[in-house]
Amino acid sequence: MAIYGAALALCQPLAACGSAETPAASTSDKAAAKNSPAIPADAPLVIAFGDSLYAGYQLGPNEGLAPQLQAALLADGVAARVQNAGVSGDTTAAGRQRLAYVLDNARVKPALVLLGLGGNDMLRGIGPDETRANLDAMLAELKKREIPVLLTGMVAAPNLGGDYARKFNPIFPELAGKYGVSFYPFILDNVVTDKALMLGDNLHPNAKGVTVMAEALAPLVEQALPDAG
Repeated sequence: MAIYGAALALCQPLAACGSAETPAASTSDKAAAKNSPAIPADAPLVIAFGDSLYAGYQLGPNEGLAPQLQAALLADGVAARVQNAGVSGDTTAAGRQRLAYVLDNARVKPALVLLGLGGNDMLRGIGPDETRANLDAMLAELKKREIPVLLTGMVAAPNLGGDYARKFNPIFPELAGKYGVSFYPFILDNVVTDKALMLGDNLHPNAKGVTVMAEALAPLVEQALPDAG
């Protein structure tokens, strides 16, 4: 976590450094999209609802979490449509405000929602109690709608101090237990400590880093999807 801690001095928050528009598709991106196997119209919908770590900050159209996760699932023989609902700079409060809108406007009821927010709360020093309350409310909304969830966790950067970490870090496993949802403890696990997998800001994964994330999440997504494979 040394890289992660040092990065905080350079940029706050996750994509106030990073709300740049998605770059135009390159020739290779377009070719990859053209050659990708078609996803059946009736394939289950997975919504990836998070911040810039989900949104694919500074990455090409096929390099963010949603397209890479969809490809990883397909490689395992699981056809699912993964929709990017990541917004760079989002806090848990912002996510809470837009969750119902995203769900109400989905083409079909999602078979699964990946929920990954809290990093910007931590980088802005928002009180852990507020972060917990917002995540709790989102999980309650998803439970009310009977939508399965895979919660991806975040951990406090070391330079925020032990007191903050003791309040922030338990939020994710405790809420996962409360709602009985699937849980991946740290979205940047095995990524943030490897500079070869990170962008120059040392906060966001590059395309290779997202590949690591997608491959780690794919088995959990497959377990959560009905009739997967």
